[in-house]
Amino acid sequence: MNIAVNTRLLIPGKLEGIGWFAFQSLKRIVRAHPDAEFHFLFDRPYSNEFIFAPNVKPVRLFPPARHPFLYYFYFEQALTRYLNKTAPDLFLSPDGFLSTRYRGKQLPVFHDLNFMHFPHFLPMLTRKYYLHYFPKFAREACRIATVSEFSKTDIVRTFSYPEDRVDVVYNGVNQVFAPVDESEARGTREEFTGGCPYFVYVGSLHKRKNIGNMLRSFDAFRKNDPEQHKLVIIGAPMFGSGEIRKAFGSMAHKNDVLIMGRQYGDVLRRLVASSRALLLVSHFEGFGIPVVEAMQSEVPVITSDVASMPEVAGDAALFVSPDSVDQIAEAMRRMVSDGELRKELINKGRQQCLRFSWDKTAERLWHSMEKCMSG
Repeated sequence: MNIAVNTRLLIPGKLEGIGWFAFQSLKRIVRAHPDAEFHFLFDRPYSNEFIFAPNVKPVRLFPPARHPFLYYFYFEQALTRYLNKTAPDLFLSPDGFLSTRYRGKQLPVFHDLNFMHFPHFLPMLTRKYYLHYFPKFAREACRIATVSEFSKTDIVRTFSYPEDRVDVVYNGVNQVFAPVDESEARGTREEFTGGCPYFVYVGSLHKRKNIGNMLRSFDAFRKNDPEQHKLVIIGAPMFGSGEIRKAFGSMAHKNDVLIMGRQYGDVLRRLVASSRALLLVSHFEGFGIPVVEAMQSEVPVITSDVASMPEVAGDAALFVSPDSVDQIAEAMRRMVSDGELRKELINKGRQQCLRFSWDKTAERLWHSMEKCMSG
């Protein structure tokens, strides 16, 4: 059995979202199926940390697919030539990009369709590429995997795709996330926020993440906050950060916002677990991994009442409209003032996060792959 895999987002030190999904699921799949040969297709020099087992053959294709023009040359030209030459039993694409010129079996993972509903959140050329090609990718796919029931319904409706050919694989949660005792939490606060309590956001600094309203809500909350909370923002800037800079520049309490860039491992674990609550008030999420990571860290969650967030959070979060600064600020006040509410959400979160694991993700994705190869 020969399986080709799009691994262009396995980039050392830059695993976020889809890259993290690819890392966690592929690592498990290749080790669980030693009789299969996996061709990992990279678009730049690769790191050996991603060659998870002896049955992985790394292949570098050209050019690097980092721009809409290069997407075309990579997926429609270089990738197509390689797939036609090797004729794999399946081409798996964790980021959803396919070749429209290859006639073999292809399985994309569509994490969400935010670009179909909020195209203005993307740069013009990227927007045009996504709107033109992703409907074509759906038509080329033998099946589609996705990470929530919400996204499954969205795919079926948006692309008129057969419901019985969409498989929900969910995301998992990294076991590095765990609760900390009060001593470690206090030490973390001393190290990063001068001992002050804080709210934490984890994710990219992208328009659809609604960072502007999050900043405005924090500013409103801080108008009457005797504990002098901070807001810790963990993530790398992306398209649309100009609007974020504008919102940040107009804040009265901008000095209480710490923008820390990407963080990993023990630092990320401590920052999440030592926070008062997680804020994830996006306009759109296909899943929202930080919600589950916070729950596993026994940290309560404030999140949006739209898209996949209610499905993923269950009854273990405070839900707000992402468009309402007042609602978000009030949720922050409640999280600070109501200790019983925090305890209730933490207890419910312990149970909710048990639904998700990367082992389950890998098993479900493999089953979807098997359906493609046997169908």
